[in-house]
Amino acid sequence: MTASKLLSAISIALLAAAGAAHAETYDGVHQLTSAASRADVASQAVVAAHSANPYATGANAGPAPVFVSTANRAAIRAEAVAAAHSADPYADGASAGVAPVVASSVDRAAVRAAARAAAHGDNLPL
Repeated sequence: MTASKLLSAISIALLAAAGAAHAETYDGVHQLTSAASRADVASQAVVAAHSANPYATGANAGPAPVFVSTANRAAIRAEAVAAAHSADPYADGASAGVAPVVASSVDRAAVRAAARAAAHGDNLPL
């Protein structure tokens, strides 16, 4: 190995070691600074412990609030009856109602003849 190759290998190793040496420094435990006294924090904790949980869901949320409706009962019933008698715009499959009639361009007699031939095991024209 020549001297130039040896020097270049050493310089690359030193650069790699220098690049890996940039690690984070540890500053120790930071001191807490708070404007509230221990007594203030303790009284706030007691209030929070005895108040309702604002993040509760489901059965833990407590009774549901009572809503006061301003809608007329007869008007809502009339809308519900009209919606029940109209077509369902979100229906699909069997609940969609009667399928619309689609005009076919296939001759009915040809379809019947093909079905009859298939039922009897005859070869169908392809």
